[in-house]
Amino acid sequence: MSAPGALLARESVPTGTALITQLLLALVCAGYAVGAAFGWGSRELAVIMGDFGLSAGALVAAVSCFLYARSSPPRVRPAWLLFALSSAMACAGNAVWGWYEVVLDRRVPSLSIADLFFLCFAPPAIIGLLVLAKRPVTRSGWVCLGLDAWLIGGSLLTLSWSLALAHTTRVQGESVAPAALSLAYPLLDIVLVSMVLALHFRRSSGNRSAINTAIGALALTVLCDALFTSPLLRESYRSGQLLDAGWFAGSLLLAYAPWGARRTIEAVRPPRPPCRPGAPVAGSLAALTPYLAAAVCTLGILYNVVEGRTIDRVVVLTGCTVVLALVVRQGIMLLDNIALTHELAQKENYFRSLVQGSSDVIMIAAPGGTLRYVSPAATGVYGRDAEELIGCPLSSLIHPDDLGRVLHEVRRFLAAPSAGEPTARIECRFRSGGGDWLNVESTVNRHQGGLIFNSRDVTERVRLQAQLQHSAEHDTLTDLPNRALFTERVRQGLTGRRAGDPGTAVLFIDLDGFKGVNDRLGHQAGDELLIQAARRLADSVRSGDTAARLGGDEFAALILGDGIRDQAARESQVVEIADRLRLTLSQPYRIDGNDVRVAASIGVAFAEPGITPTDLMRNADLAMYRAKAGGKDRVELYVPQMQAEVVRRTELAARLRSALHEGEFALLHHPVVSLTTGRIEAVAARARWRSSQGILFTPAEFLRVSGDNDRTAELGRWLLEEAVAQAAERARLGHRVPVSVRLSARRLLDRSLPMSTVEALLTRHALPSGALIVELADSDPRVSLDDLEQRLVSLRRLGVKIALDGFGNGHAAFTALRRLPVDILKLDRGLVEGIVESARLHKITNGLLRIAGDLGLQSVADGVDVPEQLIALRAMGCTHGQGMAFSGLLDEYRLRRALARDDFPVPARIALPVAHRWRVEHPQWTK
Repeated sequence: MSAPGALLARESVPTGTALITQLLLALVCAGYAVGAAFGWGSRELAVIMGDFGLSAGALVAAVSCFLYARSSPPRVRPAWLLFALSSAMACAGNAVWGWYEVVLDRRVPSLSIADLFFLCFAPPAIIGLLVLAKRPVTRSGWVCLGLDAWLIGGSLLTLSWSLALAHTTRVQGESVAPAALSLAYPLLDIVLVSMVLALHFRRSSGNRSAINTAIGALALTVLCDALFTSPLLRESYRSGQLLDAGWFAGSLLLAYAPWGARRTIEAVRPPRPPCRPGAPVAGSLAALTPYLAAAVCTLGILYNVVEGRTIDRVVVLTGCTVVLALVVRQGIMLLDNIALTHELAQKENYFRSLVQGSSDVIMIAAPGGTLRYVSPAATGVYGRDAEELIGCPLSSLIHPDDLGRVLHEVRRFLAAPSAGEPTARIECRFRSGGGDWLNVESTVNRHQGGLIFNSRDVTERVRLQAQLQHSAEHDTLTDLPNRALFTERVRQGLTGRRAGDPGTAVLFIDLDGFKGVNDRLGHQAGDELLIQAARRLADSVRSGDTAARLGGDEFAALILGDGIRDQAARESQVVEIADRLRLTLSQPYRIDGNDVRVAASIGVAFAEPGITPTDLMRNADLAMYRAKAGGKDRVELYVPQMQAEVVRRTELAARLRSALHEGEFALLHHPVVSLTTGRIEAVAARARWRSSQGILFTPAEFLRVSGDNDRTAELGRWLLEEAVAQAAERARLGHRVPVSVRLSARRLLDRSLPMSTVEALLTRHALPSGALIVELADSDPRVSLDDLEQRLVSLRRLGVKIALDGFGNGHAAFTALRRLPVDILKLDRGLVEGIVESARLHKITNGLLRIAGDLGLQSVADGVDVPEQLIALRAMGCTHGQGMAFSGLLDEYRLRRALARDDFPVPARIALPVAHRWRVEHPQWTK
């Protein structure tokens, strides 16, 4: 037995509870039959059981059907309610019969109310069977159903009339009412039997067990009715006889029908297998039913002829109508067959046109794999005639590398249930007529043990997918693997058989000076440099390693380990590879006839147990940035301290982002003092960050870790606005001292600080002309001097003075002095620190101050910390200074006190010993 068949067999076995119920039902019916056979021991008990016992059985059936109808689906609910009504009629009829015989102790009249209830038993049952039947979908179907019912009913009427009903009419012929009553019972039973037989093969598929049991119960009841109405038993019938056992069993069987079927195992059944040829027994019996009915009618007529009786007019009339109904039915069936044949031919032509005109190739393979049909589209798709392929094994068309996978998929598909997986999709390579292999996608369906393949050529799609996949995983400029593919290669290198190999390393490579190439020669030259660098990198790594471009001028290389356990030897080998790559990438590049040079900074990180691809690549990136910070054009190995430094800087940058909004920044001032009078001529505003942890950071510290141009710009705006606001407040208090704010050249040209902002700021705080000094902190070579000059000229029109900060530190300061409109020169701290000890530095500083004097510029020395420096600078002609010789950074309160005093003692022009004595007398200026 097949697996589905075994499952169905197990499902049909009743459960333990159902088996007990069936045994109890059989015992009750058998007990009633035994009691009825032996007369129940007394006449009185037999009458009670024959009347009220049958009434109780019918009542049980009525209640059972009614309760089941309440919980049944809406479609079948009316049928079970009608069965309940039919049983209720039988219950009432038996109860009235018992009232006469048991309570009144007299014979039941020939015409009584019990007969009315008994006659009402059949119509609800007939209508209920009609509800349960599978309804025809066409008008001719309804006509055929009515004809089938009449064929069965007319045949039974002919047979029963010949055997018994004619005799009954002659016996009761003198009285119309008794004769009609005697004929009503068998005629209604005939109609009921006709409906049972006609609808048995048309019943719906829902809950077949319950419907079959109900039909059996009604059939048993009709059989007992037929025996009761026969002349042989009608005269001798008494309540409590064996015939009552049939009625009682029919009622209990109807009561058991819905609930007994429910107790069987109702697991989800697999779909029914397709009918095999010769197996549709039910369909054959349904088709033969009208002809069997006509045969029964003919037998009834022959019985009268053989017995030598005069053929009754009822028999002749009924037989004629049966024959006429059979002829009409055959005519309807013939017309239906003609219409179906025509429709089938049209559909066949339609599907043949679809198959032959389809661009897909349709193939039918026998169970053995031989092709039985191939559509004409094979010529256009495979380049081979369809007739040539018919008879060939399907395996001969499939690529040998794909054959095993295809066979496995086909076997799996055939083993799966058809309802769960009606189709399968298989993609493989087929041999074309030219010998090439085509990528073919096939939809597979089952077909009489074989398979139907609906195939199409997807070679272009596969080629396009491969191209898209390559584009998604490779850099479009250099054709090297991109970051996504490189990350995947790193993951593969850290797993599998190479897992735990400490020799696996990742190299991050950055081309130093590449941006300068773009700026000087253009982006096209930069792209050509990247292409050549990628080619050098790909040629320099081993065959099993991976070279990739991560973006911009950043490249990477994956060096797979070779099983060396000596960490020192492995590190030395990888560092040697990295240094060779550095030298290779640093060689001159020939671009547009020019030799272009760039350097390479390389960071190396080795795999560790349990490390992830993301962490390994991050470590190599940190090492690469350490190499750039250490002087570039070098190889740096990753050490854990790098990560700790990054974490610290990241935390500091995160705190910096909220420091401005939380008021953690403070504005301090450095007094700028006249070296001649000791008076405060200006103040230099400086920002300091006192974090919530109490740590004081200088600008060099927090701007270095910020890495956020927006945050730096926001800090610059805050510094300018706060300095102007405090200067205006001091001016209102009578301290009209200019304030200087240090801004970089890049920040001055930033769009976040437009000219209108500075003008609005000065106007809002009513700051007079000359009260704001902008210190040009640096001269970035990437900044256009023309734009910077234009911006500084605009600032001077607003009354803002310009100071050149860090003068004397590099050639850029002299270029700025030559091009830019400057009012003040601030000497670099490095010139001031060694002015007393170094005669050479003394001469350089003296020359710079002479230049400032010749240009008519004020001079400010930054970093004047000791009186000796003050004396020397004043002797050279320096006009102002700031530093610890006068005061350190002051908050607003201490600054106002200093401005109120407005006098810093300065030493006179005396020799150094005198100056030394002055320093001893005033030790506060040396702190």
